[in-house]
Amino acid sequence: MRLMPGSNSSTLCLLGVLFLLPGPANLLGCNSPPQIAHGHYKDVSGLLSISTVVQYECKEGYVLVGAAMVSCRFSYWSSSAPQCKALCAKPKILNGKLSVEKDQYINPETITVLCDPGYRMIGSQKISCSENKSWSPAVPKCKQDIPEDRDLVLAGRKLFQCLPNPGDSKVALELQKLSLQIEKLKQDRDKAKLI
Repeated sequence: MRLMPGSNSSTLCLLGVLFLLPGPANLLGCNSPPQIAHGHYKDVSGLLSISTVVQYECKEGYVLVGAAMVSCRFSYWSSSAPQCKALCAKPKILNGKLSVEKDQYINPETITVLCDPGYRMIGSQKISCSENKSWSPAVPKCKQDIPEDRDLVLAGRKLFQCLPNPGDSKVALELQKLSLQIEKLKQDRDKAKLI
């Protein structure tokens, strides 16, 4: 059968060709692209594209992990959907530092807090960036370590202030050192008697 220009059969033929052109994902056999937590996708396919292409984006405060663009061709998606992972700001640690220094950390990244010498940890040393963009457990603090014999240290400071010259301070330090060694020897002797 010959098609004549302007005939109804040419219109039917044109509709048949349009039907055979690649269409959206559901016509190509793919299911809808999966939804992702803390993000969304948009169709970025060209008008006469052979495949359906979607691009994923994350909400503010989250970062995309995985392929941003996935396409459907021959009934299959090119890869699995990416994920939107929470971002945590760098924790502020006074009198300490972090095992890994960055401006932002991605969930579930874990870091270790290290206190400066002379400071002790109050809280957990290891903290992790959580799904809700905060640190879990809470960010620890580094507090100045006060010796158990604080009164002895304070008394020693007062004594050194009373001494007239640095030579006297040196003698006082040596005497203090000897008295501590004698005390330790006595403790060791007493332990040996108990055994």
